[in-house]
Amino acid sequence: MSSTQGKPIQCTAAVAYAPGKPLSVEQIIVDPPKAHEVRIKITNTAICHTDAYTLSGSDPEGAFPCILGHEGAGIVESVGPDVDTVKVGDHVIALYTAECAKCKFCKSGKTNLCGSVRATQGKGVMPDGTTRFHNLKGEPLLHFMGCSTFSEYTVVADVSVVAIDPTAPLDKVCLLGCGVTTGYGAAIKTANVQKGDTVAVFGAGTVGLSVVQGAKAREASRIIVVDINDDKKKWSFDFGATDFVNPLKDLEEGETIVSKLVEMTDGGLDFTFDCTGNVKVMRDALEACHKGWGQSIIIGVAAAGQEISTRPFQLVTGRVWKGSAFGGVKGRSEMGGLIKDYQQGKLKVDEFVTHVRPFNEINQGFEDLHHGDCLRTVLNF
Repeated sequence: MSSTQGKPIQCTAAVAYAPGKPLSVEQIIVDPPKAHEVRIKITNTAICHTDAYTLSGSDPEGAFPCILGHEGAGIVESVGPDVDTVKVGDHVIALYTAECAKCKFCKSGKTNLCGSVRATQGKGVMPDGTTRFHNLKGEPLLHFMGCSTFSEYTVVADVSVVAIDPTAPLDKVCLLGCGVTTGYGAAIKTANVQKGDTVAVFGAGTVGLSVVQGAKAREASRIIVVDINDDKKKWSFDFGATDFVNPLKDLEEGETIVSKLVEMTDGGLDFTFDCTGNVKVMRDALEACHKGWGQSIIIGVAAAGQEISTRPFQLVTGRVWKGSAFGGVKGRSEMGGLIKDYQQGKLKVDEFVTHVRPFNEINQGFEDLHHGDCLRTVLNF
């Protein structure tokens, strides 16, 4: 791969020129990495609901034209000056949550929300304020979530990439770049579910089902999945759920999902997780928690301008509302442990890959997301 080192590369990418429009699969130019930057040849990328959410125009941080994608894996093609964390040829996963190990956040030991590249990442540029992508007309294209994996080559900050065991299959472990890690980490790190705890998970997509497997790994006594799609029932039980409730079908007259869950669990749940991004569901998840100690973890991202609400009494009487980003996982120092769990059969990843497509079918891949039989579509370059 070194023949391309230091030179621009022309390659295939999917460009989002405007919200609500299909992606344009075309040739673009990817510039070489600068200091503290890494250029990756992406081999596989999955499509996450966050990509669809930004493409829809609902994302307050969404900026166009850009190259979406943040659940990707590949091989390091070249590195810029002063990069000592990865080398050419390393198998890597791109990280939308960086880890610099030096900022106030990283050093606190209290959070995985690294502050090193957050400001520029949110604007769609590299840490020096410029982009590495241009279309063939010479127009700049923005980065996305510090990853932009919907391109055969991408450039990321060195704090936004982690080298992994080269024997791990890239077409599967790319999912650890977001969905699986987010849900699993929310259960075992953010909530720190313990043996015997009761858990409810709202939304049985990849993130929700990963919460389920995390709660199962921690030996929760009851894991209730709440989803309005009965097609998710079998998956829920496969990943470790003990119960499945469809609020559209399984409630008696006058019963709410909150009253149903409180009744099922003798007063409410130890932990609930919102994986829907729906603010009404977030309220239900909090209010289904047990008085005195129940915790509700918000993982789903709500649309621009949405706000959450509940009666203050819910919090005064001991319920806790928490949020979780990337499952509380520190991507560079903890990814290796997740890969090991996967290799030892403790963490399901392959089971989430329901669809596989060549990269040029990326727009059909976005359609897959809206069908009940899809958890993740993995694209192959």
